[in-house]
Amino acid sequence: MNHTVPTATRPDTDSAGRFQAYGTHQLDQIAKRFGLTGDTLEAVRLVSLVLPFRVNEYVLRNLIDWDNVPDDPVFQLVFPQPGMLSPADEARLTEERRRADRRSLAMLVAGIRAQLNPHPGHQAELNVPHDERGALPGTQHKYRETLLYFPSSGQTCHAYCTYCFRWAQFVGEADLRFAASSPHRAVSYLRQHPEVSDVLVTGGDPMVMSASRLREHLEPLLDVAGVRTIRIGTKSVAYWPHRFVTDVDADGTLKLFEQVVRSGRTLAIMAHFSHSCELAPDVARRALARIRETGAVVYCQAPLIAHVNDDAGVWERMWRTELAVGAAPYYMFVARDTGPRDYFKVSLARAADIFSEAYRNLPGLARTVRGPVMSTTAGKVVVDGVERGPEGRFFQLRFLQARDPALVGRPFRAHYRADAAWLDELQPAPGTPADLAAAVTDPVPSGSHAPAGEES
Repeated sequence: MNHTVPTATRPDTDSAGRFQAYGTHQLDQIAKRFGLTGDTLEAVRLVSLVLPFRVNEYVLRNLIDWDNVPDDPVFQLVFPQPGMLSPADEARLTEERRRADRRSLAMLVAGIRAQLNPHPGHQAELNVPHDERGALPGTQHKYRETLLYFPSSGQTCHAYCTYCFRWAQFVGEADLRFAASSPHRAVSYLRQHPEVSDVLVTGGDPMVMSASRLREHLEPLLDVAGVRTIRIGTKSVAYWPHRFVTDVDADGTLKLFEQVVRSGRTLAIMAHFSHSCELAPDVARRALARIRETGAVVYCQAPLIAHVNDDAGVWERMWRTELAVGAAPYYMFVARDTGPRDYFKVSLARAADIFSEAYRNLPGLARTVRGPVMSTTAGKVVVDGVERGPEGRFFQLRFLQARDPALVGRPFRAHYRADAAWLDELQPAPGTPADLAAAVTDPVPSGSHAPAGEES
Protein backbone atom coordinates (compact mmCIF):
# COMPACT_ATOMS: atom_id res chain seq x y z
CA MET A 1 0.00 0.00 0.00
CA ASN A 2 2.65 2.49 -0.98
CA HIS A 3 1.18 5.91 -1.56
CA THR A 4 3.00 8.70 -3.38
CA VAL A 5 1.22 11.82 -4.53
CA PRO A 6 2.61 12.95 -7.91
CA THR A 7 4.35 16.32 -7.84
CA ALA A 8 2.40 17.46 -10.89
CA THR A 9 -0.90 17.47 -9.04
CA ARG A 10 0.35 18.50 -5.60
CA PRO A 11 0.32 22.23 -4.83
CA ASP A 12 2.26 23.98 -2.13
CA THR A 13 0.25 22.89 0.91
CA ASP A 14 0.96 26.27 2.51
CA SER A 15 -0.98 28.10 -0.22
CA ALA A 16 -4.45 27.63 1.21
CA GLY A 17 -7.35 29.13 -0.65
CA ARG A 18 -10.96 29.25 0.33
CA PHE A 19 -12.52 25.89 1.10
CA GLN A 20 -14.15 24.45 -2.02
CA ALA A 21 -16.26 21.29 -1.94
CA TYR A 22 -17.52 19.23 -4.86
CA GLY A 23 -20.43 16.81 -5.22
CA THR A 24 -22.08 14.84 -7.97
CA HIS A 25 -22.81 17.98 -10.02
CA GLN A 26 -19.07 18.60 -10.36
CA LEU A 27 -18.12 15.06 -11.40
CA ASP A 28 -17.56 16.01 -15.04
CA GLN A 29 -15.26 18.82 -13.95
CA ILE A 30 -13.29 16.47 -11.67
CA ALA A 31 -13.12 13.82 -14.41
CA LYS A 32 -11.75 16.28 -16.94
CA ARG A 33 -9.11 17.67 -14.56
CA PHE A 34 -7.83 14.35 -13.25
CA GLY A 35 -8.49 11.91 -16.10
CA LEU A 36 -11.32 10.00 -14.50
CA THR A 37 -12.97 7.98 -17.27
CA GLY A 38 -14.87 4.87 -18.30
CA ASP A 39 -16.25 2.35 -15.84
CA THR A 40 -14.67 4.11 -12.86
CA LEU A 41 -16.48 7.37 -13.59
CA GLU A 42 -19.74 5.59 -14.36
CA ALA A 43 -19.57 3.67 -11.07
CA VAL A 44 -19.14 6.92 -9.13
CA ARG A 45 -22.21 8.37 -10.87
CA LEU A 46 -24.31 5.28 -10.19
CA VAL A 47 -23.36 4.48 -6.58
CA SER A 48 -23.55 8.15 -5.54
CA LEU A 49 -27.29 8.00 -6.27
CA VAL A 50 -27.51 5.99 -3.04
CA LEU A 51 -24.44 6.81 -0.98
CA PRO A 52 -23.38 10.42 -0.33
CA PHE A 53 -20.45 11.87 -2.26
CA ARG A 54 -18.50 14.98 -1.30
CA VAL A 55 -14.86 15.82 -1.80
CA ASN A 56 -12.80 19.02 -1.73
CA GLU A 57 -9.89 20.62 -3.51
CA TYR A 58 -7.38 19.86 -0.75
CA VAL A 59 -8.17 16.13 -0.85
CA LEU A 60 -8.16 16.01 -4.65
CA ARG A 61 -4.79 17.71 -4.98
CA ASN A 62 -2.91 16.65 -1.87
CA LEU A 63 -4.04 13.17 -0.87
CA ILE A 64 -4.91 11.21 -4.04
CA ASP A 65 -2.31 9.67 -6.34
CA TRP A 66 -4.16 9.97 -9.63
CA ASP A 67 -1.64 7.69 -11.35
CA ASN A 68 -2.83 4.91 -9.04
CA VAL A 69 -6.61 5.35 -9.49
CA PRO A 70 -8.82 3.42 -8.83
CA ASP A 71 -6.56 1.52 -6.41
CA ASP A 72 -5.31 4.59 -4.55
CA PRO A 73 -6.49 4.28 -0.92
CA VAL A 74 -7.78 7.84 -0.56
CA PHE A 75 -9.63 7.56 -3.88
CA GLN A 76 -11.26 4.43 -2.47
CA LEU A 77 -11.94 6.35 0.73
CA VAL A 78 -13.86 9.25 -0.83
CA PHE A 79 -15.15 8.12 -4.25
CA PRO A 80 -18.01 5.58 -4.44
CA GLN A 81 -16.82 2.37 -6.11
CA PRO A 82 -18.28 -0.51 -8.13
CA GLY A 83 -19.12 -3.31 -5.72
CA MET A 84 -20.38 -1.05 -2.94
CA LEU A 85 -23.91 -2.00 -3.97
CA SER A 86 -25.12 -5.46 -4.91
CA PRO A 87 -25.09 -6.37 -8.63
CA ALA A 88 -28.89 -6.58 -8.52
CA ASP A 89 -29.21 -3.08 -7.05
CA GLU A 90 -26.72 -1.68 -9.55
CA ALA A 91 -28.73 -3.20 -12.39
CA ARG A 92 -32.00 -1.79 -11.05
CA LEU A 93 -30.46 1.66 -10.62
CA THR A 94 -29.05 1.57 -14.14
CA GLU A 95 -32.45 0.70 -15.58
CA GLU A 96 -34.34 3.29 -13.55
CA ARG A 97 -31.87 5.99 -14.47
CA ARG A 98 -32.25 5.07 -18.15
CA ARG A 99 -36.04 5.41 -17.84
CA ALA A 100 -35.60 8.94 -16.43
CA ASP A 101 -38.61 8.65 -14.11
CA ARG A 102 -37.43 10.78 -11.18
CA ARG A 103 -40.16 9.66 -8.80
CA SER A 104 -39.60 5.98 -9.47
CA LEU A 105 -35.82 6.40 -9.15
CA ALA A 106 -36.22 8.21 -5.82
CA MET A 107 -38.39 5.38 -4.49
CA LEU A 108 -35.83 2.79 -5.58
CA VAL A 109 -32.98 4.74 -3.96
CA ALA A 110 -34.93 5.04 -0.69
CA GLY A 111 -35.61 1.30 -0.74
CA ILE A 112 -31.95 0.44 -1.26
CA ARG A 113 -30.88 2.79 1.54
CA ALA A 114 -33.36 1.16 3.90
CA GLN A 115 -31.66 -2.21 3.27
CA LEU A 116 -28.22 -0.81 4.17
CA ASN A 117 -28.89 -0.64 7.92
CA PRO A 118 -28.76 3.17 8.23
CA HIS A 119 -28.76 3.07 12.05
CA PRO A 120 -26.46 0.22 13.12
CA GLY A 121 -26.46 -1.01 16.68
CA HIS A 122 -30.18 -0.17 17.11
CA GLN A 123 -29.06 3.36 17.95
CA ALA A 124 -32.31 5.02 16.89
CA GLU A 125 -34.37 2.65 19.04
CA LEU A 126 -32.12 2.19 22.05
CA ASN A 127 -29.78 5.15 22.40
CA VAL A 128 -32.06 8.19 22.25
CA PRO A 129 -32.69 9.56 25.76
CA HIS A 130 -35.93 11.19 26.89
CA ASP A 131 -36.84 14.12 29.06
CA GLU A 132 -40.23 15.39 30.21
CA ARG A 133 -41.00 16.56 26.66
CA GLY A 134 -40.16 13.25 25.01
CA ALA A 135 -37.26 12.12 22.87
CA LEU A 136 -34.26 14.43 23.17
CA PRO A 137 -33.36 15.56 19.64
CA GLY A 138 -29.78 15.35 18.45
CA THR A 139 -28.48 13.22 21.31
CA GLN A 140 -27.64 9.65 22.18
CA HIS A 141 -26.94 8.21 25.62
CA LYS A 142 -25.78 4.63 25.40
CA TYR A 143 -22.96 4.52 27.94
CA ARG A 144 -23.62 5.71 31.48
CA GLU A 145 -20.96 8.45 31.60
CA THR A 146 -21.11 9.66 27.97
CA LEU A 147 -23.65 11.75 26.08
CA LEU A 148 -23.37 12.20 22.30
CA TYR A 149 -24.45 15.57 20.98
CA PHE A 150 -25.14 16.25 17.27
CA PRO A 151 -25.35 19.99 16.45
CA SER A 152 -27.66 20.62 13.50
CA SER A 153 -25.09 23.00 12.00
CA GLY A 154 -22.50 20.20 11.93
CA GLN A 155 -24.46 17.84 9.73
CA THR A 156 -21.89 17.60 6.96
CA CYS A 157 -18.12 16.99 6.59
CA HIS A 158 -15.30 18.51 4.57
CA ALA A 159 -15.37 15.29 2.53
CA TYR A 160 -17.33 12.07 2.93
CA CYS A 161 -15.73 8.73 3.71
CA THR A 162 -17.35 5.95 1.72
CA TYR A 163 -17.26 3.65 4.76
CA CYS A 164 -18.94 6.16 7.09
CA PHE A 165 -21.30 4.47 9.52
CA ARG A 166 -23.18 7.76 9.83
CA TRP A 167 -23.83 8.03 6.09
CA ALA A 168 -27.56 8.39 6.81
CA GLN A 169 -26.84 11.86 8.24
CA PHE A 170 -25.86 13.06 4.76
CA VAL A 171 -28.48 11.80 2.33
CA GLY A 172 -31.08 14.52 2.80
CA GLU A 173 -33.69 12.50 4.69
CA ALA A 174 -34.53 14.41 7.87
CA ASP A 175 -35.99 11.41 9.68
CA LEU A 176 -32.64 9.58 9.42
CA ARG A 177 -30.69 12.37 11.11
CA PHE A 178 -29.70 13.08 14.69
CA ALA A 179 -29.65 16.88 14.95
CA ALA A 180 -30.07 19.46 17.74
CA SER A 181 -30.69 23.08 16.77
CA SER A 182 -29.50 24.28 20.19
CA PRO A 183 -27.88 22.72 23.25
CA HIS A 184 -30.46 23.92 25.78
CA ARG A 185 -32.45 20.69 26.20
CA ALA A 186 -29.24 18.68 26.27
CA VAL A 187 -27.87 20.97 28.99
CA SER A 188 -31.04 20.51 31.04
CA TYR A 189 -30.76 16.73 30.59
CA LEU A 190 -27.12 16.81 31.71
CA ARG A 191 -28.05 18.66 34.89
CA GLN A 192 -30.59 15.95 35.66
CA HIS A 193 -28.04 13.20 34.98
CA PRO A 194 -24.91 13.88 37.03
CA GLU A 195 -23.54 10.47 36.08
CA VAL A 196 -22.70 11.95 32.66
CA SER A 197 -19.21 13.45 32.84
CA ASP A 198 -18.26 13.24 29.17
CA VAL A 199 -19.93 14.93 26.17
CA LEU A 200 -18.89 13.87 22.68
CA VAL A 201 -19.77 16.51 20.09
CA THR A 202 -20.13 14.70 16.79
CA GLY A 203 -22.00 14.73 13.49
CA GLY A 204 -21.24 14.93 10.61
CA ASP A 205 -18.27 16.94 11.68
CA PRO A 206 -18.59 19.76 14.23
CA MET A 207 -15.56 21.48 12.69
CA VAL A 208 -17.52 22.47 9.58
CA MET A 209 -19.13 25.05 11.85
CA SER A 210 -17.74 28.55 12.18
CA ALA A 211 -16.03 29.49 15.42
CA SER A 212 -19.02 31.57 16.50
CA ARG A 213 -21.51 28.78 15.80
CA LEU A 214 -19.32 26.20 17.53
CA ARG A 215 -19.14 28.52 20.54
CA GLU A 216 -22.97 28.59 20.70
CA HIS A 217 -22.96 24.83 21.17
CA LEU A 218 -19.93 24.44 23.45
CA GLU A 219 -20.18 27.34 25.91
CA PRO A 220 -23.49 26.18 27.49
CA LEU A 221 -21.84 22.84 28.28
CA LEU A 222 -19.33 24.70 30.45
CA ASP A 223 -22.18 25.75 32.75
CA VAL A 224 -22.77 22.10 33.74
CA ALA A 225 -20.46 21.34 36.66
CA GLY A 226 -20.63 17.59 36.14
CA VAL A 227 -19.30 17.74 32.59
CA ARG A 228 -15.54 17.29 32.94
CA THR A 229 -14.57 16.20 29.43
CA ILE A 230 -15.66 17.57 26.07
CA ARG A 231 -14.69 15.58 23.03
CA ILE A 232 -14.98 16.71 19.41
CA GLY A 233 -15.05 13.99 16.77
CA THR A 234 -13.54 15.32 13.54
CA LYS A 235 -11.89 14.36 10.27
CA SER A 236 -10.99 17.99 9.54
CA VAL A 237 -7.26 17.67 10.22
CA ALA A 238 -7.07 15.05 7.47
CA TYR A 239 -9.51 16.62 4.98
CA TRP A 240 -9.13 20.37 5.62
CA PRO A 241 -6.32 21.17 8.07
CA HIS A 242 -6.47 24.85 7.04
CA ARG A 243 -9.48 24.99 9.38
CA PHE A 244 -6.91 25.42 12.19
CA VAL A 245 -4.20 27.30 10.29
CA THR A 246 -5.36 29.81 7.66
CA ASP A 247 -9.16 29.90 7.72
CA VAL A 248 -10.52 33.33 8.59
CA ASP A 249 -11.64 32.13 12.03
CA ALA A 250 -8.89 29.61 12.71
CA ASP A 251 -7.55 31.76 15.55
CA GLY A 252 -11.06 32.24 16.96
CA THR A 253 -11.58 28.49 16.97
CA LEU A 254 -8.35 27.90 18.84
CA LYS A 255 -9.23 30.61 21.37
CA LEU A 256 -12.48 28.74 22.02
CA PHE A 257 -10.45 25.58 22.62
CA GLU A 258 -8.31 27.52 25.11
CA GLN A 259 -11.45 28.73 26.87
CA VAL A 260 -12.69 25.15 27.33
CA VAL A 261 -9.31 24.10 28.76
CA ARG A 262 -9.14 27.14 31.07
CA SER A 263 -12.55 26.15 32.48
CA GLY A 264 -10.84 23.11 33.99
CA ARG A 265 -12.23 20.62 31.49
CA THR A 266 -10.33 18.19 29.36
CA LEU A 267 -10.82 19.02 25.69
CA ALA A 268 -10.11 15.98 23.54
CA ILE A 269 -9.97 16.23 19.75
CA MET A 270 -10.87 12.78 18.43
CA ALA A 271 -9.03 12.97 15.11
CA HIS A 272 -9.97 10.49 12.41
CA PHE A 273 -7.02 9.39 10.28
CA SER A 274 -7.68 6.48 7.92
CA HIS A 275 -4.29 6.29 6.19
CA SER A 276 -0.77 7.41 6.98
CA CYS A 277 -0.71 9.68 3.91
CA GLU A 278 -3.26 11.99 5.55
CA LEU A 279 -0.55 13.03 8.03
CA ALA A 280 2.09 13.72 5.37
CA PRO A 281 1.28 17.35 4.40
CA ASP A 282 3.07 19.96 6.49
CA VAL A 283 -0.17 21.86 6.98
CA ALA A 284 -1.77 18.85 8.71
CA ARG A 285 1.11 18.70 11.16
CA ARG A 286 0.90 22.43 11.79
CA ALA A 287 -2.82 22.07 12.45
CA LEU A 288 -2.14 19.42 15.08
CA ALA A 289 0.58 21.55 16.67
CA ARG A 290 -1.73 24.56 16.91
CA ILE A 291 -4.50 22.45 18.44
CA ARG A 292 -2.14 21.04 21.04
CA GLU A 293 -0.87 24.53 21.91
CA THR A 294 -4.35 25.34 23.24
CA GLY A 295 -4.01 22.63 25.89
CA ALA A 296 -6.31 20.24 24.05
CA VAL A 297 -5.27 16.61 23.76
CA VAL A 298 -5.51 14.71 20.47
CA TYR A 299 -6.57 11.06 20.19
CA CYS A 300 -6.53 9.26 16.84
CA GLN A 301 -8.89 6.56 15.62
CA ALA A 302 -10.11 4.91 12.43
CA PRO A 303 -11.73 1.72 11.21
CA LEU A 304 -9.84 -1.07 9.49
CA ILE A 305 -11.12 -0.92 5.90
CA ALA A 306 -10.49 -3.23 2.95
CA HIS A 307 -9.08 -1.40 -0.10
CA VAL A 308 -7.87 1.47 2.12
CA ASN A 309 -5.77 0.41 5.10
CA ASP A 310 -5.95 -3.39 5.44
CA ASP A 311 -2.19 -3.56 5.79
CA ALA A 312 -0.13 -3.71 8.99
CA GLY A 313 2.54 -1.43 7.54
CA VAL A 314 0.02 1.35 6.96
CA TRP A 315 -1.17 1.18 10.56
CA GLU A 316 2.36 1.02 11.99
CA ARG A 317 3.42 4.08 9.98
CA MET A 318 0.26 5.93 10.94
CA TRP A 319 0.57 5.19 14.66
CA ARG A 320 4.27 6.09 14.67
CA THR A 321 3.52 9.38 12.90
CA GLU A 322 0.69 10.18 15.31
CA LEU A 323 3.03 9.66 18.23
CA ALA A 324 5.71 11.82 16.58
CA VAL A 325 3.31 14.76 16.24
CA GLY A 326 2.16 14.50 19.86
CA ALA A 327 -1.14 12.67 19.32
CA ALA A 328 -2.17 9.42 21.01
CA PRO A 329 -3.10 6.37 18.92
CA TYR A 330 -6.44 5.32 20.43
CA TYR A 331 -8.65 2.91 18.46
CA MET A 332 -8.54 0.59 15.48
CA PHE A 333 -12.22 -0.08 14.84
CA VAL A 334 -13.87 -2.88 12.91
CA ALA A 335 -15.98 -1.65 9.98
CA ARG A 336 -19.56 -1.19 11.15
CA ASP A 337 -22.35 -3.37 9.75
CA THR A 338 -23.91 -0.60 7.67
CA GLY A 339 -23.72 0.98 4.22
CA PRO A 340 -21.34 -0.77 1.78
CA ARG A 341 -20.13 -3.03 4.54
CA ASP A 342 -19.48 -6.09 2.34
CA TYR A 343 -17.09 -4.03 0.24
CA PHE A 344 -15.06 -2.84 3.21
CA LYS A 345 -15.27 -5.63 5.77
CA VAL A 346 -12.21 -7.50 6.98
CA SER A 347 -12.61 -10.76 8.88
CA LEU A 348 -12.02 -10.58 12.63
CA ALA A 349 -9.23 -13.15 12.32
CA ARG A 350 -7.38 -11.07 9.74
CA ALA A 351 -8.08 -7.87 11.66
CA ALA A 352 -6.51 -9.40 14.77
CA ASP A 353 -3.44 -10.42 12.74
CA ILE A 354 -3.06 -6.95 11.20
CA PHE A 355 -3.38 -5.27 14.58
CA SER A 356 -0.95 -7.65 16.25
CA GLU A 357 1.68 -7.30 13.51
CA ALA A 358 1.51 -3.49 13.59
CA TYR A 359 1.34 -3.29 17.40
CA ARG A 360 4.35 -5.50 18.11
CA ASN A 361 6.59 -3.16 16.09
CA LEU A 362 5.54 0.01 17.92
CA PRO A 363 7.55 1.89 20.55
CA GLY A 364 6.02 1.69 23.99
CA LEU A 365 4.41 5.15 23.99
CA ALA A 366 2.41 4.29 20.85
CA ARG A 367 0.94 1.21 22.47
CA THR A 368 -1.95 3.27 23.78
CA VAL A 369 -3.94 1.99 20.81
CA ARG A 370 -6.66 -0.64 21.25
CA GLY A 371 -8.12 -2.91 18.65
CA PRO A 372 -9.62 -4.35 16.66
CA VAL A 373 -12.77 -3.04 18.35
CA MET A 374 -16.41 -3.61 17.38
CA SER A 375 -18.96 -0.97 18.43
CA THR A 376 -21.83 -3.39 18.92
CA THR A 377 -25.35 -2.97 20.28
CA ALA A 378 -24.20 -4.13 23.72
CA GLY A 379 -20.95 -2.14 23.74
CA LYS A 380 -17.38 -1.97 22.52
CA VAL A 381 -15.83 -5.43 22.17
CA VAL A 382 -12.11 -5.85 21.49
CA VAL A 383 -10.63 -8.93 19.85
CA ASP A 384 -7.62 -9.67 22.04
CA GLY A 385 -6.45 -12.58 19.90
CA VAL A 386 -7.02 -16.20 18.97
CA GLU A 387 -6.51 -19.01 21.46
CA ARG A 388 -5.47 -22.46 20.20
CA GLY A 389 -5.85 -25.48 22.46
CA PRO A 390 -7.07 -29.07 22.71
CA GLU A 391 -10.68 -27.85 22.52
CA GLY A 392 -10.05 -26.03 19.27
CA ARG A 393 -9.69 -22.37 18.42
CA PHE A 394 -11.44 -19.49 20.14
CA PHE A 395 -11.51 -15.73 19.82
CA GLN A 396 -10.43 -13.99 23.02
CA LEU A 397 -12.83 -11.08 23.53
CA ARG A 398 -13.43 -8.37 26.10
CA PHE A 399 -15.87 -5.50 26.68
CA LEU A 400 -14.01 -2.18 26.77
CA GLN A 401 -17.28 -0.29 27.21
CA ALA A 402 -20.83 -1.49 27.63
CA ARG A 403 -24.43 -0.42 27.87
CA ASP A 404 -24.47 -2.49 31.07
CA PRO A 405 -21.47 -1.30 33.13
CA ALA A 406 -21.27 -4.72 34.78
CA LEU A 407 -19.86 -6.13 31.52
CA VAL A 408 -16.92 -3.71 31.27
CA GLY A 409 -13.47 -5.27 31.39
CA ARG A 410 -14.67 -8.86 31.50
CA PRO A 411 -13.01 -11.33 29.12
CA PHE A 412 -14.87 -14.12 27.36
CA ARG A 413 -14.35 -16.53 24.49
CA ALA A 414 -16.24 -17.30 21.29
CA HIS A 415 -15.81 -20.17 18.86
CA TYR A 416 -13.37 -19.29 16.10
CA ARG A 417 -14.87 -18.71 12.69
CA ALA A 418 -12.50 -17.73 9.88
CA ASP A 419 -15.00 -15.62 7.94
CA ALA A 420 -16.71 -13.88 10.87
CA ALA A 421 -16.58 -10.08 10.60
CA TRP A 422 -18.95 -9.04 13.41
CA LEU A 423 -19.97 -10.13 16.88
CA ASP A 424 -23.36 -11.51 15.80
CA GLU A 425 -21.52 -14.08 13.66
CA LEU A 426 -19.87 -15.60 16.72
CA GLN A 427 -21.09 -18.20 19.21
CA PRO A 428 -19.97 -17.85 22.86
CA ALA A 429 -17.87 -20.71 24.18
CA PRO A 430 -19.33 -23.17 26.70
CA GLY A 431 -19.17 -21.81 30.21
CA THR A 432 -19.53 -18.16 29.21
CA PRO A 433 -21.38 -16.32 32.02
CA ALA A 434 -25.03 -15.80 31.17
CA ASP A 435 -24.92 -11.99 31.04
CA LEU A 436 -21.94 -11.99 28.67
CA ALA A 437 -23.49 -14.67 26.47
CA ALA A 438 -26.73 -12.70 26.30
CA ALA A 439 -24.86 -9.54 25.31
CA VAL A 440 -23.45 -11.43 22.33
CA THR A 441 -26.49 -13.42 21.21
CA ASP A 442 -29.38 -11.20 22.36
CA PRO A 443 -27.94 -7.69 22.88
CA VAL A 444 -31.19 -5.70 22.72
CA PRO A 445 -32.19 -4.95 26.32
CA SER A 446 -35.75 -5.62 27.39
CA GLY A 447 -37.98 -2.73 28.37
CA SER A 448 -38.25 0.67 26.75
CA HIS A 449 -35.17 2.90 26.76
CA ALA A 450 -31.74 1.83 27.88
CA PRO A 451 -29.41 4.49 29.19
CA ALA A 452 -29.43 5.55 25.82
CA GLY A 453 -24.75 7.53 22.37
CA GLU A 454 -22.62 5.56 20.34
CA GLU A 455 -19.10 6.89 20.59
CA SER A 456 -17.53 8.24 17.44
